[in-house]
Amino acid sequence: MPTATTLTLKLENLSCASCVGRAERALTAIDGVESAPVNLANETARVAFSTPATASNLTEALDRAGYPARRETVVLDVGSMTCASCVGRVERVLTATPGVLEAWVNLASERAFVTYLAGAVSPDELAAKVTKAGFPTHLRNAAASNGPGDKDAEARSLKQKALLAAALTLPVFILEMGGHLYPPFHHWIARTIGLGTSHWIQLVLTTIVMVGPGRVFFSKGVPALLRGAPEMNALVALGTSAAYLYSVVSVLAPGILPSGTANVYFEAAAVIIVLILIGRWMEARAKGRTGEAIRALVALAPNDALVDVDGQTVTRPVAQVVTGEVVVIRPGERVPLDGEVIEGESLIDESMITGEPVPVPKTTGDTVTGGTVNGTGALKARVTAVGPDTLLSQIVRMVEDAQGARLPIQALVDRITAVFVPIVMGIAALTVAIWLLIGPDPALGLALVAGVSVLIIACPCAMGLATPTSIMVGTGRAAQLGALFRRGDALQSLQSAQVVAFDKTGTLTQGRSELTAFETAGDLDADMVLAMVAGAEAHSEHPLAQAILRGAEDRGLAPAKAGNVQTVTGFGLQAEVDGAHLLVGSQKFMERENIPMTDLVGRADPMRAKGHTVFFVAIDGELAALIGVSDPIKPDTAPALAALRAMGKQLAMITGDDPATAAAIADQLGIDHVNAGVLPDGKVAAVEALQARYGKVAFVGDGINDAPALARADVGLAIGTGTDVAIEAADVVLSSGALSGVANAFEISRRTMINIRQNLFWAFGYNVLLIPVAAGVLYPLWGILLSPMLGAGAMAASSVLVLTNALRLRFVRPILEEAA
Repeated sequence: MPTATTLTLKLENLSCASCVGRAERALTAIDGVESAPVNLANETARVAFSTPATASNLTEALDRAGYPARRETVVLDVGSMTCASCVGRVERVLTATPGVLEAWVNLASERAFVTYLAGAVSPDELAAKVTKAGFPTHLRNAAASNGPGDKDAEARSLKQKALLAAALTLPVFILEMGGHLYPPFHHWIARTIGLGTSHWIQLVLTTIVMVGPGRVFFSKGVPALLRGAPEMNALVALGTSAAYLYSVVSVLAPGILPSGTANVYFEAAAVIIVLILIGRWMEARAKGRTGEAIRALVALAPNDALVDVDGQTVTRPVAQVVTGEVVVIRPGERVPLDGEVIEGESLIDESMITGEPVPVPKTTGDTVTGGTVNGTGALKARVTAVGPDTLLSQIVRMVEDAQGARLPIQALVDRITAVFVPIVMGIAALTVAIWLLIGPDPALGLALVAGVSVLIIACPCAMGLATPTSIMVGTGRAAQLGALFRRGDALQSLQSAQVVAFDKTGTLTQGRSELTAFETAGDLDADMVLAMVAGAEAHSEHPLAQAILRGAEDRGLAPAKAGNVQTVTGFGLQAEVDGAHLLVGSQKFMERENIPMTDLVGRADPMRAKGHTVFFVAIDGELAALIGVSDPIKPDTAPALAALRAMGKQLAMITGDDPATAAAIADQLGIDHVNAGVLPDGKVAAVEALQARYGKVAFVGDGINDAPALARADVGLAIGTGTDVAIEAADVVLSSGALSGVANAFEISRRTMINIRQNLFWAFGYNVLLIPVAAGVLYPLWGILLSPMLGAGAMAASSVLVLTNALRLRFVRPILEEAA
């Protein structure tokens, strides 16, 4: 009978004895649960179970019953991981821990993201288990530098080791390989110091290399072998040890080897260590650059702030500033924290948040964001957010979460690497056996060379780095371009979306009505009439009235004085302005008041066709003016849609606005599908209909009513200037209100997935092609047997190549800028 596992779960929604009973019944109904007493006082369930019951079964049953077990997520910094096999080992240790629901390890950032049941296990216990498995682990310090761990110190250490190993290895290489490259050199060594002395020198220097700079491979690889979990270090340790020990026997006891096989391979063992150390040095340098985007964002936050204390300016660390305090922002300085301007005017460069290069004017009442750059004016701002609540901190968290995601394409890598190293060791053993059985003389030496080459060349470093490095660099670059991926797997889903659907108001358009047309009858003065209308509309709070007032203000007109203003519900308003009787309203209003219709009515139809709301002005019983008010299309909407259309995407509009206006906007923008006049649930139905017809759908919106559609779409993109509800429901947040961010997000997604596929092709193709070559399949035909040294160089180069390829994503340009 299987041993029972006991978990203590923290439950939610427990309020009475009936709740306790229902929770207990839900748990005990699962096959394999032996007991599940629930404690109402401390809101816990102590469950004893064995197979077939699992932690996932328990949580699903509690979810259905309405008393979910509390889940928590922790991020662990994991050291000593060098390849995909290490990643698999760490994940298996974590997922095998009772109470852990999910664990995902990112080799590039050297972090583990673990979701576990609160009360069942603690973060410290998780870290201890991974450390015991051979990978030093500690809880991530939230205050530490974001992005991958600082690689500078590691790169410096590896550089020192690589240079020392190279200095010691160079004489070994010259002594042994010099004669192969230049035969007279071999005879000169034999005549001077002698071959025996040469071999002893090689033995001493190689021993120093292996116990000095190369010790890391044995201190990590041998324990991994003993645990039955071999990884890259184990392969290197096996390969170099085989070459080294065979050479030692050839020097110290050549008689025990078959005649003619007492050869030395010290140079192979030493050069392998040098090349792999150089590869790791270059890898550490490249890894350090994968997180530059995040570290650049973190570096934007100033360390100190100027705080106004009773009229005196005091310098204080940003960490000590609290909300409600007033900070002084001098010209040219970075804004220390999020706040609201209470004094002064200036232009703020917000490009690091929005990706838009044009400075934004700020005055009293406007908000400023920590990390942005003040222009030439001085400002005072009241702090509204500090620490993790600032927009910059939230952006960093979003990017980090995306970088820690597991893409669906990663599943293929995981399945292969789970069995890769044991298979390679088996291939190496089979290679040696075949060479010993059918190989030409000296079969033992050739078998050793082939076996070591297989072990060295097959290290799966590149496999483990292929996907996470591209994700890290791609999401970091996307953040710099104003597209924040809240979920990393949206990177893969977005580029495969067939349809991009948009909300209209606030997404395709400005979201605020503006005066877009004003035409007068005959030779009436347009400014005079507009001033009269503005005077009357100044008494109204209607959005259309506010649009007219803004239009008059933009033209530098002061509203005329109006009296006896009366609203006629459903039609318009009337007023007395400068002694004249003024009517402002719809065509029906004019007809009701018996105003003679003129050619102005004919001019209204083209405006309506463009989506304008049209109404008329009558002065003293005569039709005087035609007014057009609309929600203007954003300046970058048309270029963004054109870019998406060029990518082969279908375009759709899903809006609550009236069908005529929606059709007019869609016609202007060349949108293929229109669903208008729909409520929030209608938007969800429209998204589902597009999914059924075309496949994956991306939805772009900004309002509360867009949240259900954002959540239902395969990928939801929220305009960053929209509501918090919409942003929380989205997978991607566009930090500016510009739709160019949509096109840029698609481009980053496309380029990142291409980059990942290139990396995986290289990582897998490298092993598929070179393992047979290392085993010696070319030897019978052309006498080619791959040297272990070349194998080590190729293996190191593969990891550096994958990292370098991923780093190219740092230079992806905004697609609209490229199109321009």
